[in-house]
Amino acid sequence: MMNITIIGGSAGVGLKAVESALQRGHQVTALSRSTAAYPQHPKLTMIKGSATNLDDLKRATVHAEAVLVTLGTGMSTKPTQLYTHAAQALIQLQKETETQIPFIILTGFGAGESGQYHSFIMSLVFKFILKAVYANKTAMEQMIAASPINWEFVRPGLLTKKPASGQYRTETNYYKGMNIGSISRADVAEFMVKQAENPSYLGQYVALGK
Repeated sequence: MMNITIIGGSAGVGLKAVESALQRGHQVTALSRSTAAYPQHPKLTMIKGSATNLDDLKRATVHAEAVLVTLGTGMSTKPTQLYTHAAQALIQLQKETETQIPFIILTGFGAGESGQYHSFIMSLVFKFILKAVYANKTAMEQMIAASPINWEFVRPGLLTKKPASGQYRTETNYYKGMNIGSISRADVAEFMVKQAENPSYLGQYVALGK
């Protein structure tokens, strides 16, 4: 059992990660703007706050042995600065605390150079629909990668609502035609929790899909 903090855990992959970590017996601290969706559990501490607020981050991570960052903007495709503002706060947190615990950070396949490896159809989707959101995710990756944070980026393919299957593949060496495909939020969450337990991809960008 370990102490895991999940930042942005009120929906999507984050909420699934809260559920997965509790099922695996961990003590979980979840930080998000809303706590309404969280299950009632004796090993869950809920903190209502912001991933961009340094004081909130300090409260949420004071006992953490690993941190999962699972921020999201839901279905919105509008320009956002959520990811870069959170990155600034996380970098300041590391600067003040000098923590070297692992930070397992969710972005997406399409951030950074991974966008070069999309299929033609997905390239169009990102160019015309998801460009602004992923530009900010890319900027977050760049900021954190250049910092002393002990990081790992998780870049899943298209997220689905299917239950966890335990069947997915990881890629750290990207190649043309790799076709990363879709993956359930539950599988992404399970992978991130397992990485908190045993971080085997630190300093790497892990593509995750079928």
